[in-house]
Amino acid sequence: MKYYIVDVFTDKVFSGNPAGVCLLDEWLPDETLQNIGMENNLSETAFLVKRDGYYDLRWYTPEIEVDLCGHATMGSAYVLFEFVETTASVLRFQTMSGMLSVEKKDSMLWMDLPSRPPVPVARYETISKAMDLEQYEMLKSADLLVVLDNEQDVLQVKPDFGLLTKVKEESGIEDDNFCVVITAPGQDCDFVSRVFAPNCGIDEDPVTGRAHCVLTPYWSKRLGKKSMTARQLSKRGGRLWCEDAGERVIIGGNAVLYLRGEISTYRQLSVTQYVKTPLPSSHSDS
Repeated sequence: MKYYIVDVFTDKVFSGNPAGVCLLDEWLPDETLQNIGMENNLSETAFLVKRDGYYDLRWYTPEIEVDLCGHATMGSAYVLFEFVETTASVLRFQTMSGMLSVEKKDSMLWMDLPSRPPVPVARYETISKAMDLEQYEMLKSADLLVVLDNEQDVLQVKPDFGLLTKVKEESGIEDDNFCVVITAPGQDCDFVSRVFAPNCGIDEDPVTGRAHCVLTPYWSKRLGKKSMTARQLSKRGGRLWCEDAGERVIIGGNAVLYLRGEISTYRQLSVTQYVKTPLPSSHSDS
């Protein structure tokens, strides 16, 4: 299986968000896909199967399959543009969130993703305690959005991740497929953010495309702007260009290849079915 790691929302390695990209001939068992995601231990590993005019695309964290992942979609497109579909300018992906596309234009990649506008809700006690916050605006969409006053407030948050997982019950979210996003106005961009997803097996995600499906409509309405720039303030950091296109958001960024290799696996067997062969004895019995 051909395997790549691409650093996304950056133009240099060791920054942005690393995405694993696996090119398949046909689907492996779900258990095998999940085990590969766990073994890779990246925020997301993308799996692709080519169809007629598009690719089927699925994303796995180390613990679960998710319904939308922006950076691994952009990473997948980067791999295809560079190594497979070298004459293409637009790629289409069938996913759990419908048909997505990525366009290669002006040395950047531009994703077309669904818009997920958040609506105001009452503050969650779990959020207040897990992040040690008193004053903030709370909104909810597919993900939870916490709006703070300034960039420094975002940088200073130190979540209790064990406690933060319990917001699932308080918010009424049905499964673990969600993020908690904190955001504020930016100093050298329109807005900044950080993203936490401990229920998915990711304490802090470095740079998160799906979060900007929520952030873009929120900040577009608040700032009265359609086109905006954003930074995610993780340790690795990343920069995004965002456009509110009504029912869709357009998210742009750069990507760079870190690794290209092979994963050894077998289509017929799940990882748990492999037969272990005893190691030879290192000495003779006397």
